[in-house]
Amino acid sequence: MFKDVHLMLFVGLGLMLSFLKLYSFGGIAFNFLIGNFAIQWSLVVQGFFYHYKEGKIHLRLENVLDAEFAAVTTLISVGAIMGRASHVQLLLFSAMEIPLFVVNDWLVNKYFHVIDIGGTIAIHIFSCYFGLGVAQILYQPELRNTHPKEATTAKSDLLSFLGTIFLWIFWPSFNSVLAKTEDAQYRAIVNTFFALSSGTITTFALSSLIDGKGRISLVHLQNASLAGGVAIGITADLISPGGAFAVGCIAAMFCILGYQYFSSFLARKIKLQDQCGIHNLHGLPGIVGTLSSIVIILSGSIDTYGSSLLLEVLGNQFLENTWTATDQALGQAAAFGVTFGMSLLGGYITGLLLRLPCFVHPSKDYFLMIDSISKCQKITTANHFPMRSFMNTC
Repeated sequence: MFKDVHLMLFVGLGLMLSFLKLYSFGGIAFNFLIGNFAIQWSLVVQGFFYHYKEGKIHLRLENVLDAEFAAVTTLISVGAIMGRASHVQLLLFSAMEIPLFVVNDWLVNKYFHVIDIGGTIAIHIFSCYFGLGVAQILYQPELRNTHPKEATTAKSDLLSFLGTIFLWIFWPSFNSVLAKTEDAQYRAIVNTFFALSSGTITTFALSSLIDGKGRISLVHLQNASLAGGVAIGITADLISPGGAFAVGCIAAMFCILGYQYFSSFLARKIKLQDQCGIHNLHGLPGIVGTLSSIVIILSGSIDTYGSSLLLEVLGNQFLENTWTATDQALGQAAAFGVTFGMSLLGGYITGLLLRLPCFVHPSKDYFLMIDSISKCQKITTANHFPMRSFMNTC
């Protein structure tokens, strides 16, 4: 499962960010850079935060896995400003987000006892609104009506869709690796698969209906087919297969409607340029998942869930009747509210820091990794230089 999460982080997300025609290399390369930096920085921050009394930083496999979850949070967030920030800004972005993520994760677990095995609140909600906070501060008026280089090609779309399939295949591991028992892990794997599968079928159906001519939008397919995995993460070991199927359908619907109508509304009304549509894939399905967890907790019983879930998540409080289902539902809602507020405020502060002149790249040529790389690509395409001549020219 560690290997599966590793593949999602560096292959799935990297390929998914390669959809822009002149930023495919940038999307993959910067994903590789930020992923490595975020993992190492997370090991330091988490080690200090949780083990500062021991004066040690633990480097077990589970610690590296926790660091990779923090890195995923950063890589989702940077999608909101992809192509509009330099690598120095992205590194600073990551350095600012990781400590806040660790503090928020500690708060929602210690004080609200949140049930969130797949990180719907702690990872997806947090990363989404942190990234949107930064994106709103870094708003570029000249990009109101898009940019000539903000386009895709058949090759870049294919690479991005391959990334979606990688994420789709390995998502059950992502949602189940932190399960406390084997039974809970099996439930999480099966339920995540059902949510992803139902979301994919819903994506094909709804996308063709919205088009009017029966055509399927590749943007919808690249994103909404994963929305079920985001939404089901919070209840993957708690819900029934039928419920997982329904959550996947609803999450995919909200994701598609977000791309179709809500993104343009946010861009017009609050000047928010969400480059990768993280609000549609992570924010809206995250809200669907949070609401579903509240409904499931209030409608279920402790006997239904068994000792493999609630009693292990919350200890003996249930046995002593000191923590009710209503308390847990309120805890879920409070965890969402705290995460939303901390991530958005942290995003605004980080955005203001990134706007300082010492961090802003002087070039305004958006959606290019480096100008010289683009020129080298044009030279080889036009003149078919051999490799050695190509390198000398660059």
